[in-house]
Amino acid sequence: QLQLVESGGGLVQPGGSLRLSCAVSGSTWDDYAVAWFRQAPGKEREGVSCISGRGEMTNYADSVKGRFTVSRDNAKNTVDLQMTSLKPEDTAAYYCAAGRHDYYCLELKAGYMEHWGKGKLVTVSD
Repeated sequence: QLQLVESGGGLVQPGGSLRLSCAVSGSTWDDYAVAWFRQAPGKEREGVSCISGRGEMTNYADSVKGRFTVSRDNAKNTVDLQMTSLKPEDTAAYYCAAGRHDYYCLELKAGYMEHWGKGKLVTVSD
């Protein structure tokens, strides 16, 4: 069983940057792909980014490509999402999630993920 806890988030102006971190605990967590999802009010949860267990593969939603970067430090048990050039439409609750297979990263589907954090709110506004 894995436990995931997000940190970071908050209020940032358009064009600004923010870093989210996901602390993961549990055995063999580096066997798991870890993804970031987000959900804005009144909208469905969408996949943002994913990184494979060993960090060799990453995937991003088209809406964040070139602006967001996902990374993981298996020694520190963390997965970070660096967000730059933030837009108001990036406002959402952001969740980290873990899934047993690296190929889950290819489709960024919430239904594939087996373990979830509780989420952190990111607000992009003047």
